[in-house]
Amino acid sequence: MINKKIISLIVGTNNPGKLREIKALLPNNLKIYTPKSLKLKSPKENGKTFNENSLIKAKFFSKKANMVCLADDSGLEIDLLNKNPGIFSSRWAGAKGNFDIAIKKVFKELSRKNKNWKNKRVKARFVCALSICWPSGKNISRIGKIEGFISYKKIGKNGFGYDPIFIPKGSKITFAQMLPREKFKIDHRSKAFKKIKKFF
Repeated sequence: MINKKIISLIVGTNNPGKLREIKALLPNNLKIYTPKSLKLKSPKENGKTFNENSLIKAKFFSKKANMVCLADDSGLEIDLLNKNPGIFSSRWAGAKGNFDIAIKKVFKELSRKNKNWKNKRVKARFVCALSICWPSGKNISRIGKIEGFISYKKIGKNGFGYDPIFIPKGSKITFAQMLPREKFKIDHRSKAFKKIKKFF
């Protein structure tokens, strides 16, 4: 068991949206590094689950930087699409991370499955796996999820990724319509972080 509080770490992502949200969850007194700031290339994410991919990144960056690493793997699962894009959520956005393209693909695939999908409540969820790896090799992972539905069109300017098309259960607005503090109270990343915050 690791009792020592983490005072510095590398956050294993170069995704600006994820980095911003992870930093908002972490204590202000932490010294935070990124792969970009340390000129580290990212590992190949060949896991079959969010958990496996977050661990791949956490172990890789912890070893390369010789420090504690907190890594995230997250994405959108849509039931009508057999839980796709899932672990391929970022890949649907292409090499340049264009989520306008990814969202268009979601709508295209939904229409292919059911032409009347816009008139139905298409169930979906955001999933986040957060992993911490210490230089000793010790590691932990925790999962956070939030259930919801797919909006029939993009709505809202806040957030990033698939936020403009995800309506959390119990809400009438998308993540992208919420203020960051409102989203952080309920989202998948904050739920996962609550399970590991004792280490900070």
